[in-house]
Amino acid sequence: MTTVRTGGAQTAAGPAGGVRDVPSGVKITALATGFVMATLDVTVVNVAGATIQEDLGTTLTQLTWIVDGYVLTFASLLMLAGGLANRIGAKTIYMWGMGVFFLASLACALAPTAETLIAARLVQGAGAALFMPSSLSLLVFSFPEKRQRTRMLGLWSAIVATSSGLGPTVGGLVVSALGWQSVFLLNLPIGAIGMVMTYRYIAGTESRATRLAVPGHLIWIIALAAVSFALIEGPQLGWLAGPVITAYVGAVAAATLLTIRERRAANLVMPWQLFRGHGFAGANIVGFLFNFALFGSTFMLGLYFQHARGASPFQAGLEMLPMTIFFPVANIVYARISARFSNGTLLTTFLLLAGAASLSMVTISASTPYWVVAVAVGVANIGAGIISPGMTAALVDAAGPENANVAGSVLNANRQIGSLVGIAVMGVVLNSTSDWNQGAAMSFLGVGLAYLLGGLSAWRLIVRPERRATIAVTT
Repeated sequence: MTTVRTGGAQTAAGPAGGVRDVPSGVKITALATGFVMATLDVTVVNVAGATIQEDLGTTLTQLTWIVDGYVLTFASLLMLAGGLANRIGAKTIYMWGMGVFFLASLACALAPTAETLIAARLVQGAGAALFMPSSLSLLVFSFPEKRQRTRMLGLWSAIVATSSGLGPTVGGLVVSALGWQSVFLLNLPIGAIGMVMTYRYIAGTESRATRLAVPGHLIWIIALAAVSFALIEGPQLGWLAGPVITAYVGAVAAATLLTIRERRAANLVMPWQLFRGHGFAGANIVGFLFNFALFGSTFMLGLYFQHARGASPFQAGLEMLPMTIFFPVANIVYARISARFSNGTLLTTFLLLAGAASLSMVTISASTPYWVVAVAVGVANIGAGIISPGMTAALVDAAGPENANVAGSVLNANRQIGSLVGIAVMGVVLNSTSDWNQGAAMSFLGVGLAYLLGGLSAWRLIVRPERRATIAVTT
């Protein structure tokens, strides 16, 4: 597919050679399918977790690996995938990633043991790492005008958020009717549609002759894997067990080696110069803390409703629907209010709102009515629906379209590391007590503090520089 510029409007030449105008809705749908699959897999698997434990005889530690193993390869390969997108072309890498994810999803559905499922999830994460940064890059290049791009980012996030919001309910329904394997089979039609639409309707981007920092990326993978092993296996093996201590040492050694390499090498794993901009640094800090809170709480709630309150997978999905349905609604609201308020102001306000709502649940107990939990988590997710597109827009504004590939890789890597750590920490918390209500209360405390810290970071690194820039321009 080639790109043709006619009067400033982008058209795409399809495989048959005919040139056609591509409606914005078609482009957004094509580019959202990958993100939908990647996000849906986290939310749906959370609801299926209790059934997977029962059918495969998995421990909570193994279940944490099933969720976090996917996030581990996802997070650790994102930066390498961004470099590949620059070198080979964003569309090519996007298509490769979709293909890998499609096949790995089928392997997950056919997995006979927990170990096989964990291995397939690792491959799934690698596929998601390939298509995620390319998806943002292709979106940015498809909509070069800033105001339209901001609206499209809001719509893109709304499509993804709708799937996330409906994910627990759909997951609960299909698990109850067809078994846990069906949650992975859901990816097959979505992936097939996404690959066909992308091939036909999305124009490719130019490749650039860039060197890949392969040794640095390998060190980065080792560091994240060691941290993951320590956090996930620590509760079961013991925090001072030999393998866990080895993981601590390995993580510190890898981090040290990576720091030394980054200071001396010409081709870097991370574009450190972009972090000199307060907006870029702020968006990444918010991304880490946001995913820590959102996906950590989602992992906990899926298990909490089934283990503490005796819900079936379908009931748990229905109970989570009133909490998650606000997420896509808030995404749509963001598209309408983003022109009136700065991204920094929106991020600060709604991160603090989500934090306050989460902290209101630190007193949760067996006698806490369901509607109280639903309202608190629902309010937090209203905030989350504004935060998600807001931080992406803040990042793109800070980095500029020319850095879209690498900026998208950095943000998504930080967000997935946040998910990785958040889910692992929730596993540690839940493993530390046999009382599910106490575990939920401790989890809500961690989630609330993460949101509040994110709000303070947004104020300090995004809002205040925005105001100083505005004052400088007006004077």
